[in-house]
Amino acid sequence: MNDKEQMRLENIAETSYEIFALLKQRYSPRIFKENLLNPTHINQLFEAVRWAPSSNNLQPWRFIYGEKGSNAYQSIYDCLSDFNQSWAGNAPLLILAIYKTNLENGDENFHAPYDLGLSLGNMAVQSQYLGIGLHHMAGLDWKKAEKEFNIPTGYHIASALAAGYYGGDTDQLPEDLKDQETSERKRMPLSEFAFKNEWSS
Repeated sequence: MNDKEQMRLENIAETSYEIFALLKQRYSPRIFKENLLNPTHINQLFEAVRWAPSSNNLQPWRFIYGEKGSNAYQSIYDCLSDFNQSWAGNAPLLILAIYKTNLENGDENFHAPYDLGLSLGNMAVQSQYLGIGLHHMAGLDWKKAEKEFNIPTGYHIASALAAGYYGGDTDQLPEDLKDQETSERKRMPLSEFAFKNEWSS
């Protein structure tokens, strides 16, 4: 087992209750192997999205992606926050996650962001199955990105994602991010967010 494989094993979550192994293994890397993603694997990610649940089966999600070296990749990268730019250039694939804001009758689709989240959950599990790390990023200039990619009225860019096969060299990261790749993963306890029968503070 090499050091990169060992690091990935060390990032398996210590859960309070046993859960599906792929969920325990999933984390958000900031380093990746340099290899471009297999085109079939990219299609599998979006096929997983395709079969996500959505309100009234409207499937309001849309995606734009670019491989490293392409103009689209550079345009997405240029729209990221300075912090995300400090590491996201390690990823071989960058993705913009978008949702359709309105129903066909013009009313707001209140559930569209929720549905996009469900689709990205599907993508996260499928990516883990394929040995692909996903890192979701809220830090981007979505207005700039919507202009750069001529996003039509009625659609909103919600987030960006960096994707690539697990691996890579931590020396590619700024010093302040190296430790985060292997630091203990923490979550709030169930008692702070899952309440039986009534709200509990």
